[in-house]
Amino acid sequence: MDALRKQTFTDDVRWHNPGRGPISGDYEGIDQVIQYFARVFELTGGTFSLELHDVLANDEHAVALITVRGERAGKQLTDNEVLTYHIRNGKISEVWTHTTDLYAADEFFS
Repeated sequence: MDALRKQTFTDDVRWHNPGRGPISGDYEGIDQVIQYFARVFELTGGTFSLELHDVLANDEHAVALITVRGERAGKQLTDNEVLTYHIRNGKISEVWTHTTDLYAADEFFS
């Protein structure tokens, strides 16, 4: 998490996670984004993982195609997602998460 804080994200990073579940919402600033990651790992008992399929990028934007997986309370989640990044001075300043099955993701984390 320290590497994310210092090398990856701007201090004023914003992370947008769709849905109505307990991790849905907008996270403002590096502390809230790191807390969001910690909450995801907590809810999944550390089983949350992602597999990167491809990245399209330039100096200002990036799009990552990923598959996320996790286990929680006897439930399993496998979902394809697209993450859209805004980049400023070589660091991520904003992220929009686009999931293929929002209902399944909400159910998994609820």
